[in-house]
Amino acid sequence: MAGAVSANRLELLQIADAVAREKGIDKAVVLKAMEEAIQRAARSRYGSELDIRAHIDPKTGETTLRRVLTVVENVEDDNREISLEEARKIDPEAQIGDELSEPLPPIEFGRVAAQSAKQVIVQKVREAERERQYQEYKDRVGEIASGVVKRNEFGHTIVELANRAEAIVRRDESIPRESFRPGDRIRAYIYDVRREQRGPQIFLSRTRPEFMAKLFAQEVPEVYDGIVEIVSVARDPGSRAKIAVRSNDPSIDPVGACVGMRGSRVQAVVNELQGEKIDIIQWTPDAATFIVNALAPAEVSKVVLDEDAKRIEVVVPEDQLSLAIGRRGQNVRLASQLTGWDIDIMTEEQEAERRQKEFAERTQQFMEALDMDEMLAQLLASEGFTSVEELAYVDLSEIASIEGLDEEVAEEIQNRAREYLERESRELEEKRKELGVSDELLEIEGLTPAMLVKLGEEGVKTLEDLAYCATDDLVGWRERKDGESIFHEGILTGDLSAQEAEQIIMQARRKIGLIPDEEEQAAAEEQEAETEKAETAGES
Repeated sequence: MAGAVSANRLELLQIADAVAREKGIDKAVVLKAMEEAIQRAARSRYGSELDIRAHIDPKTGETTLRRVLTVVENVEDDNREISLEEARKIDPEAQIGDELSEPLPPIEFGRVAAQSAKQVIVQKVREAERERQYQEYKDRVGEIASGVVKRNEFGHTIVELANRAEAIVRRDESIPRESFRPGDRIRAYIYDVRREQRGPQIFLSRTRPEFMAKLFAQEVPEVYDGIVEIVSVARDPGSRAKIAVRSNDPSIDPVGACVGMRGSRVQAVVNELQGEKIDIIQWTPDAATFIVNALAPAEVSKVVLDEDAKRIEVVVPEDQLSLAIGRRGQNVRLASQLTGWDIDIMTEEQEAERRQKEFAERTQQFMEALDMDEMLAQLLASEGFTSVEELAYVDLSEIASIEGLDEEVAEEIQNRAREYLERESRELEEKRKELGVSDELLEIEGLTPAMLVKLGEEGVKTLEDLAYCATDDLVGWRERKDGESIFHEGILTGDLSAQEAEQIIMQARRKIGLIPDEEEQAAAEEQEAETEKAETAGES
């Protein structure tokens, strides 16, 4: 009989070993699950109201059952508690809060008890396995994982990774027209790991720009070592991509390093991404040069940057227009994503037409505002003057130095410009009052009378109205729709940069007390620091 018991003990440890190895979890976790299963079976035999604990010796496999009683002052539950007086009969040194235990005879597992025990063990082992998987993969976000396709569900691909962990490549994270069959090997980028009710969810992507960057790091030793740096990546998954690189070592060409001997390195990445064409572009700190490089293979004649709006106008020859825009706007869209700038492309002819139109508008403005003939207005416009304000406050010698004008004419032009601005200012002031725009808004630095009228026309009439505006409400915003960038105008689009708009809104918020005044805040912080210093000195 003793030999049979020993065999059972040994078998128990062998089972625990096998399960731990198969599931990749700690043997102690499996033994703990077994102990809980035995406890549950013992409670169903001796009474569920009792506090019964099982222990399996990890060396011998011997199982012991004990009933535990807690020493208390007033017994409320006879099944789990014992009075101090009774406890001291068993153990003279017993104290309140101690636990006393008495051995119970081992139980024979019936069919139902054995089935119940098995369920407990399976459940506990599964929980431990999930926790191990979560702990293993939560710190691997941002890495490339390799696995085997298990099955396809509604367009999503289920992948089995190392240690039997399951991951998912959602349909929208898969390269279009790419299909995998069960058993195929797959590489993808881990972008998220979450704890969920059904276990850890590992999310993979083959479309994200980071996946391409990681693939280059695997293929190009210079990228892996940090000598060549990938600054940005823009992708149209499965079709085309642009990647901007720079070198931290002047002797190494970053583009050449990524292309490799006869294109071997870039070709390895292209093959992994189902033939996605990749343009490798050298990054430069000069925005204009970088954007021109990003629009390759198109040739660019001229660029005009608007740094505040992060917008650039690119002029190309007529025969380069379709190349610069690309099929379905792909080339310019990817260049825009890569550089972070909004890019407007026009031909030389379109730019000439636009400049002609602006010239005609300025000429007309000078003729009407300054009551002058067309020839003189055209002369001022062609000399680069863009507004009446400029003429009113520019140094007189700049106007007088224009060929065909003398100081007397220049003075007359400047006087008329100032009179016009004063007249316009009076009209705007009247309009402001008519619209009911508060005088308090006059105190906001950076707002002109014309801006106050525009605000009033859009219902922004008090400090509170302005304080609750967002920067986008004033300067406009962009959204991408169907791959195209659409601009929505704000109340003061063209009058302010985003930074100026933010400063104006902050002024209004300070004035109505939404945020503390800078001087007051500094004084409060200083007072707080002094109080802390005094308290520290008092303590010491």
